[in-house]
Amino acid sequence: MDDRTSRRWTAFKGSPYFPATVIVLILAAAAGLFAGSYTYAMADPAPHRVPVAVVGVSHETVRGRAFAAGLEQALDASLALSFDNSFEQAVQAVEEQRVFGVIAVRGDHVTLNVSSASGASVAQLLTEAAPKVAPRVGVRLTVRDIKPLQRGDPRGLALFYITLAAVVIGFIGAAQLSVNADALAAGERIAFTLAYAALGALSIVAVVDWGLGALDLPLLESWFILALTMFASGMVFTMFNTLVRRWAMVPTWGLMVLLGNPSSGGAVSWPLLPSPLGEIGRWLPPGASINAQHTAVYFGGHQRPTPFLVLAAWALVSCVVFLIWRDRHPRGRSAE
Repeated sequence: MDDRTSRRWTAFKGSPYFPATVIVLILAAAAGLFAGSYTYAMADPAPHRVPVAVVGVSHETVRGRAFAAGLEQALDASLALSFDNSFEQAVQAVEEQRVFGVIAVRGDHVTLNVSSASGASVAQLLTEAAPKVAPRVGVRLTVRDIKPLQRGDPRGLALFYITLAAVVIGFIGAAQLSVNADALAAGERIAFTLAYAALGALSIVAVVDWGLGALDLPLLESWFILALTMFASGMVFTMFNTLVRRWAMVPTWGLMVLLGNPSSGGAVSWPLLPSPLGEIGRWLPPGASINAQHTAVYFGGHQRPTPFLVLAAWALVSCVVFLIWRDRHPRGRSAE
């Protein structure tokens, strides 16, 4: 590089055109990655390993096994079969979200019990495949939904949308605090993030449940899950804003939107996601939030601590990193 070129490059880097150019390139790449990540996860979902319970006095006979094998062939996937002693035990496994359906065998009659609440996309695939399999293996088939979705959410996407709202508003709120409330001290910034998370979560519940009636949400539990999600998302942005300053939106968007939302299991159930996404998604805030909310709405009494621990861990680590390196934050003032 000659001196003239070097001087021009130095002048360009010091001008406002340099960050503007970088932003243009980042946005162009982000557009493609955004479309690609959702298309990869959702455009052609394919089952990999679907947990299904089998019950009935003849479930281990030729016809019972033939029907399960036919389903596997039709789905081009493996069914993770568990053989239960009674239908009640199998239904309990559905309630505990260990299986996505129950195959009940009685002689030459098979009842496929799907659970749309466990995963609408999985239930749809099973329901479409089973009638094609039954005639081939010589059994009569009945299909029924033992755990349907709520009437206001026939496709099972409402939980995904309210979680998406909490995640996106969470980090946009933190970005707005950084720009428009730049004099906040570290503790004050965390407090105001918590405040808009609590109010924003209540607003989501109010609109979706009380206003639109799309979902019947358990008020306190859903409110807490959404507030924790929004707070964790906001603090993740604040952490990155401390570490990489003005480029904080890049890793936040990548983690929460490009990776977190497609792998959350909200739009496509985890058995239908590409294997890496299905494993990663549960440990990111969007996936943890979806899991907690899904259990709260459809499987009350069977809530698990893991999703809450994941959300709390992201929030706690983000707060600790921010507080330790708060002097690097591009905005704010020292605590008086």
